Amino acid sequence: MFFKILLYYIFGYVNISVEGYFIERFINICISKNILLWNMKRKKSSFLYTNIGMKDFRKMKEIAKITKCRVKIQRKRGLPFLLNKYKKRKIFAISLAVILLLIFGTSNFVWNIEIVGNNTIETSEIMKDLNENGLKTGMIKQKINTKEVINNIRLKRNDIAWIGVNIKGTNAIVSIVEADKKPEIIDEKEYCNIVTRKDGIITKINVQNGTALVKEGDIVKNR
Repeated sequence: MFFKILLYYIFGYVNISVEGYFIERFINICISKNILLWNMKRKKSSFLYTNIGMKDFRKMKEIAKITKCRVKIQRKRGLPFLLNKYKKRKIFAISLAVILLLIFGTSNFVWNIEIVGNNTIETSEIMKDLNENGLKTGMIKQKINTKEVINNIRLKRNDIAWIGVNIKGTNAIVSIVEADKKPEIIDEKEYCNIVTRKDGIITKINVQNGTALVKEGDIVKNR
């Protein structure tokens, strides 16, 4: 998220106001189309302030028409607008160079950890184990030993059958396959009753152990 917002600052973004009765639908459609809205502030139920990249702003106009929302640009932000305003000043050329260096520098770090495949295990538990074994946001990618992280977590947790760590760009994608729970073992020497789950008629009895309490033709009911 941080890396993406930094790119929007470089290529320009706008602060907009959105007014209409279908604000929630407007937000949901933007999310479904991977349009990033950040620093959202609601004013009543029909008014929204938010930031959006210039590229996404063009896509968003069609969504505004569909949801019957009125959109206005409040402020223009980012380097393109600053450079356009102060293009004769050297300080902004230096700022651009610094930011470009920051981009290349931050691309060597992991800024987001995504965990997929866990259904019963809490994401917070896995995240804690990852952090304890050297995989954290803000770490240099070259210093992360993915094999060691995988092996340590596999040894620690019996509820994980397989785990994989794949680092793509500034993201670390952790894939989980949960282990199947061991079936409950019933001691055949223990006494127990066999009961039905549904009402029915006994058509055949094959008793190998124990004593039959019903006979063929008897009606049994679930109680």
